[in-house]
Amino acid sequence: MRFFRRGTSEPQEPGSEAPDAQAPETADDLIGEEWRRVSAEPEDVEADEEAIAAAEPVAPSPPESAAEPEAPPEPESEPATEPEPAGQPEPEPGAQWAWGADWSPEKADAARRERELQQLEEGLEKSRTGFGARLRGAFGSGDDADWDEIEEILITGDVGAAFSMDLVERARKRKNVTAEVAVREELAGLLTARDAAHWEPTPATEGGPGIVLVVGVNGTGKTTTIGKLAARERANGRRVVLAAADTFRAAAIDQLRIWAQRTDSEIVAHAPYADPAAVVFDALDAAIARHADLLIADTAGRLHTKSNLMDELSKVRRVINKRLPGAKVETFFVLDATTGQNGLAQAKAFHEAVGLTGVVLTKLDSTAKGGIVFAIERELGVPVRFVGVGEKAEDLLPFDPESFVAALFD
Repeated sequence: MRFFRRGTSEPQEPGSEAPDAQAPETADDLIGEEWRRVSAEPEDVEADEEAIAAAEPVAPSPPESAAEPEAPPEPESEPATEPEPAGQPEPEPGAQWAWGADWSPEKADAARRERELQQLEEGLEKSRTGFGARLRGAFGSGDDADWDEIEEILITGDVGAAFSMDLVERARKRKNVTAEVAVREELAGLLTARDAAHWEPTPATEGGPGIVLVVGVNGTGKTTTIGKLAARERANGRRVVLAAADTFRAAAIDQLRIWAQRTDSEIVAHAPYADPAAVVFDALDAAIARHADLLIADTAGRLHTKSNLMDELSKVRRVINKRLPGAKVETFFVLDATTGQNGLAQAKAFHEAVGLTGVVLTKLDSTAKGGIVFAIERELGVPVRFVGVGEKAEDLLPFDPESFVAALFD
């Protein structure tokens, strides 16, 4: 593209003054109708450039008497060197995998489980050095176990008074095993049997998404747990829709929206104080239309003693059943591990109202009373599905009974 000086195209005499900047443009102005015409009709650009070149002012030639300046000496040029003949192109490296050439999904899954086991051991450090260490000290060596102290440790470790006394009584009657083995096996027997080692979302109906309602008391980490669960399922390649049905707590919708952005999940939300059942209904519609794999609903946090709020949960279940008759809905209760037996009373009330299918135990890394896990499963008959051992998204770990007991005692 060429640019031209605005003004007359006539050459200026030496010493003449420049035209007034306020003077009107002349007909020879090259940035005028001609320029617009050239820009508008590309096929005439070559002809217009010849006309423009003819109109350009020619610089006056210097007088003959003026001495021409002496040209600077030309720098000596280095002799040209012939380019080296190009060799054969280097072969591109083959695809490199993190596991090398023998990578396989089985190895990747085994590595993930090993990493999660290490995270669980680190998260149970307080319980292992508190509850677990006291038990190991009371076992003694051989037949000199202090059974009264073992019972006291189990009670103060949130296993529960009745369970602790019954467990010690059964362990003392076992023959040909040490006290440690007897107590360890009795505790492991309190944990609920599982159909699979780890929880996986299953469609609520044939061809539909899996549905998980997350319930609990405010302050237990309910919304954060939903975000972590969404991050986990997104990492597994599933499409997740979040329902912001906790419409009564301040900033709950905004908090869930932030988690949706972090995890690249989709979210359905209404205005604050909207009907939670309506939010879940619309979110279920969206999940079906978008062929999502999982719908996670954040329900309003409530006290287990408020019957009207508990009835609202039942309404949400009825709305889901109306939209998808016969749908199998998972209901996860989020329990703060630091609340101990108080949290267990909350879980009982929720279980009676809506029927829990799983428990998510948060803040397990912040307590030395890991015995609450055994009390929950023994009292409710509901499996602990996940445990939270940190603030990061990857700190929500699937609960494995054998790994938990091993991490607690070893």
